[in-house]
Amino acid sequence: MFRGDFLKYLATLAAITPVNPVLGRRKEDVEFSRREFGADFYWGVATSAYQIEGAADVDGKGESVWDRFTSNGHIRDKSDGKIANDFYYRYESDLRLLQKLNFSNFRFSLSWPRILPDGTGRINEKGIDFYQRMTDECLKLGIEPWAVLYHWDLPQKLEEKGGWTNRDVVEWFSEFADLCTRRFGDRVKHWMVLNEPAGFTTLGYLSGTHAPKRIGIGNYLAAVHHACLCQAEGGRIVRRNVVNSHIGTTFSCSHTEPYKQTSSHERAAKRLDVVLNRLFIEPALGMGYPFQDLPFLRKIEKHMLPGDEQKLPFAFDFIGLQNYFRVIAKPSLIPVIWANRVKPESSAEVTEMGWEVDPEGMYDILKQFAKYPVKEIIVTENGAAFPDQLIDGRVHDIQRINFYKRYLQQILRAKREGVNVKGYFAWTFIDNFEWAEGYRPRFGLVYNDFKTQERIIKDSGYWFRDFLK
Repeated sequence: MFRGDFLKYLATLAAITPVNPVLGRRKEDVEFSRREFGADFYWGVATSAYQIEGAADVDGKGESVWDRFTSNGHIRDKSDGKIANDFYYRYESDLRLLQKLNFSNFRFSLSWPRILPDGTGRINEKGIDFYQRMTDECLKLGIEPWAVLYHWDLPQKLEEKGGWTNRDVVEWFSEFADLCTRRFGDRVKHWMVLNEPAGFTTLGYLSGTHAPKRIGIGNYLAAVHHACLCQAEGGRIVRRNVVNSHIGTTFSCSHTEPYKQTSSHERAAKRLDVVLNRLFIEPALGMGYPFQDLPFLRKIEKHMLPGDEQKLPFAFDFIGLQNYFRVIAKPSLIPVIWANRVKPESSAEVTEMGWEVDPEGMYDILKQFAKYPVKEIIVTENGAAFPDQLIDGRVHDIQRINFYKRYLQQILRAKREGVNVKGYFAWTFIDNFEWAEGYRPRFGLVYNDFKTQERIIKDSGYWFRDFLK
């Protein structure tokens, strides 16, 4: 019983489950303009390959762990990403739509199995050609491409060899990163190595709630260490292959605070902070794993070889923070972590995902990460799903507009206080496939009719268009 409860609990953390706004929060509602963020501030949208591209089994693409996971009926609405947003065929019109909204930066991921169908070895030139054409179109439209090397779609053939639990994944990933940076480095200067390693290691290799549906502490710790090695090695490969590169990696994060101001609650918050916020950035900064604050992590040493400590750090040009809400912690009998979150009250303001809307949590996490010796911070994901309704050809998503206004106010607040935050990417451009949740949650600035693939700009998209004008 305890083991099952622990796995289920960690799954909710990695999925960024909401918490109760039990402590007082300052609510700001101050008008602001784009100019106040500075002329060199990056404004963009974030997407990922499996969530938008479709074309799951055409032009030589190999099977991914998400192709296999969805085919086994594990998605809440029994859907899959075979078509998704059909971006593979509609990228030109979609990018023109993005240009219309006045965004000048487009974050996308490179599908590993589209480029290397077997994970290693054989190159799919049609996959290479797609990304070359797509990035060329970005540049033609004055949109800067930002590539993510890994956004969760591991080739299924590599998963059958152990996936992220197999140390060989460092060599597999290095081959993929080397190929991508050599083929696209003349077009793409902004690179992110991994997307939310806390997410795919916990949900995919501990709880089994995401692909590839692995379960167990041993799987999890092996995946964590190998992901940390890959994020640093990926950075070194980009640095070697891409002239004038701008290199980062992204972390899901939630400001974590105690439910009560007692030592036991404070220790519980610190333990959750390790899992949610510190586990991947501190090795990258040369600080090692935070063993002292979460002793069970010492079991990760089983997966370490001599010299690994020297391989973990890399001097990233920026770190990407992906934040949606905070976490309130209290002591718990759940083993290993000995902490739990406080559930939301019925009065809490939440998104359709049940996530607490707490803009000041964005400010808090920016201030927290700014204490690290990092060059710059970019908010590489932030957004909200609400129950959008298409009425007379329009989506009046005032809740989403207010969400963005309030979160951007807190980013500006942190920036004014000296945090070197240099950009903001909204999640997401167009309603898409939301992993295990399927197509129900709509995060987009643009509404998508998944039956007809018609795109309809929401009021929030028009708000950004005017804001960025």
